Amino acid sequence: MSVTAHAPAGASLIRRRGLPRLLRGGTATTLSIGVLVLLVLVAVFAPWLAGHDPNAVSLTQSLKGPSAQHLLGTDQSGRDTLSRLIWGARTSLLAPLGVVVGATVLGLAVGVVSAWRGGWVDALLSRVIELIFAFPGVLLAILLVAVLSAGLGSTVPALAIAYTPYLARLTRGAALSERHRPYVRALELQGFSAVSIIVRHVLPNIAPLVLAQASLCFGYAMIDLAGLSFLGFGVQPPQADWGAMISEGEVALLQGAPLSALAPGALIVAAVVAFSLIGESVADRIRKADR
Repeated sequence: MSVTAHAPAGASLIRRRGLPRLLRGGTATTLSIGVLVLLVLVAVFAPWLAGHDPNAVSLTQSLKGPSAQHLLGTDQSGRDTLSRLIWGARTSLLAPLGVVVGATVLGLAVGVVSAWRGGWVDALLSRVIELIFAFPGVLLAILLVAVLSAGLGSTVPALAIAYTPYLARLTRGAALSERHRPYVRALELQGFSAVSIIVRHVLPNIAPLVLAQASLCFGYAMIDLAGLSFLGFGVQPPQADWGAMISEGEVALLQGAPLSALAPGALIVAAVVAFSLIGESVADRIRKADR
């Protein structure tokens, strides 16, 4: 006697994209993931990796070149450049992460609600998104700094709002495509609620696409935050931050001690390129999977 296992109705219509499979790529993607893992580990273990207090000022050690005591030399205040780079990894990675997480949460909420409800709700949310698009992220951050005060408490929320339209539009398009697929109609006929369908099926299916866009936004957010810190609107001294370090090393660069400015710049470039390559790789695999 043979036994046949019957899957729940509509189960065969539910499609899934494996996120680990989408993250697999060539050498460039693998190296990018390795770079990001290394930077994250440096940020997590900063207290144990840094050999000096990143804020310890010693004017007698100002602009010293690389040595056994200071592997990357010192800045104009005599602070160890390597230690400041290590500690700066925390703010330089966490601040863009805050921007991307905030923008992703808002973008997912706006995009899914807009696609699912349609009608006047979709029209209203679309107009709001277009209005936010009219304000550049850096300009919005500077405006919020002027109203409140300089620091990440002002720049991170401002950039999160400014980046929301990019995630919202993408999410709306993807959710609208999912909304009319057979598996959604099959689940609705079985009596599943909209919230259950969205949380259990729609969001997992559009997650890789959102991840690809979020990866690209992370790189842009890092550049914007570094620029704001360079201008004095972001991380405030003496806290270590790669963008602020470039600003502080401007004088040292003119005096023939470039490492205190070039080293943080190189790390920003490496992180941005790594996130961009990962985002492009995931997006490319999604495009191929949908063909």
